[in-house]
Amino acid sequence: MSDTLQSVSGGALADASNAAWTDRYTHAVMDTFGPPQRVLVRGEGAYVWDADGRRYLDLLAGIAVNALGHAHPTLTAAISAQLGTLCHVSNFFATPTQIGLAERLLHLAGAPEGSRVFFTNSGTEAVEAAFKMARRNRGEDGSRTRVLALEGGFHGRSMGALALTAKAAYREPFEPLPGGVEHVPFGDTAALEEAFSPAAVAERGGVAAFVLEPLQGEAGVRPLPPGYLAHARRLTADAGALLVLDEVQTGVGRTGSWFAFQQPEIGGGVLPDVVTVAKGLGGGFPVGATIAFGERAATLLGRGQHGTTFGGNPVAAAAGLATLGVIERDALLENVRHVGAVLSSEIEAAGNPLVAGVRGRGLLLAVQLTRPVAADVAAAALEAGFVVNAVAPDAIRLAPPLILTADQARDVARFFAAVTVPDTTVPAERES
Repeated sequence: MSDTLQSVSGGALADASNAAWTDRYTHAVMDTFGPPQRVLVRGEGAYVWDADGRRYLDLLAGIAVNALGHAHPTLTAAISAQLGTLCHVSNFFATPTQIGLAERLLHLAGAPEGSRVFFTNSGTEAVEAAFKMARRNRGEDGSRTRVLALEGGFHGRSMGALALTAKAAYREPFEPLPGGVEHVPFGDTAALEEAFSPAAVAERGGVAAFVLEPLQGEAGVRPLPPGYLAHARRLTADAGALLVLDEVQTGVGRTGSWFAFQQPEIGGGVLPDVVTVAKGLGGGFPVGATIAFGERAATLLGRGQHGTTFGGNPVAAAAGLATLGVIERDALLENVRHVGAVLSSEIEAAGNPLVAGVRGRGLLLAVQLTRPVAADVAAAALEAGFVVNAVAPDAIRLAPPLILTADQARDVARFFAAVTVPDTTVPAERES
């Protein structure tokens, strides 16, 4: 480690343990996430190491962020090279990397002529831009006043994105939130049709946008029912509403295609009006984007109506271009499909009575448990050298780097085959 880094960190990493770093964390970092499970000091490929020198197979990838794993040589070289030429400029100017990344995203998304990209620093900011686009889609008479979102959806924690997020525990401490948002039941086509019905429009106003995830990540990796997205496309098109797909977690190859809506089983050939993307786009470097499909959507936000200081800066754009380039060069979409199938099939085939099944697509999966012991399973996994996420009381989320190998997937399956958690359920008293 350089003297500079030692000075910044207050001592060499080798001189501090997990316990020592955690103690310092509790006195320096705001308590919004709780105590860290471990303090990680380096990574390579699909593995990370903690301050005590223990190695872990990273099956969370920073919550679907580190698409290429850790310290990928192509990504680090691209970021370093860009830092050595131009780090940041204001949005009064453009850079080749910014323009190149926008063009690349439009091509990969299959966006039609007239489409445009707005760059952000995160998924939350990408959703925030989409929300403002919805506000601008009120119609000539201003009658489209409602924005629909799905129950169980998670779209971020800024005030606009939080208004779209359904979970009461996230919303209630910060109410009142921006109004006009209605949450409809997950996967219920009849309820969706009611929200667009003439009676609903007459009573509550027209619909400006419908915002949803193709697979709900934070709700436990829940795929939409077959045909639901196509049905939503028909309803939004007829109403003049925007169909906004939140692909912050599902985009950039996570499900085995560049975007989840491109898979026939999910999208059914639909073309959305807006797609938000972030997380894996920069391979770990903060970058997000709001992709507007077609001239109508692309012109909803005019000059001076939205902005960002760091969005699309040359280093972030270089990271995005490098990430997309490696995914294509190394055929990682095919790897995601193959390794995801190995991971899900071998976990299910292991026959552990604690495991009810695996759902999801590609390398965004949830291991469904037969009991609400996900936190215990996640703790056991960490002790065994696997980083996973207890996304629900009875579900474990797996979102590893796209470079995960089949052999590493089999290591994961062996863990799920063997893991046990004591049943602490108290038997109900018999009636006398």
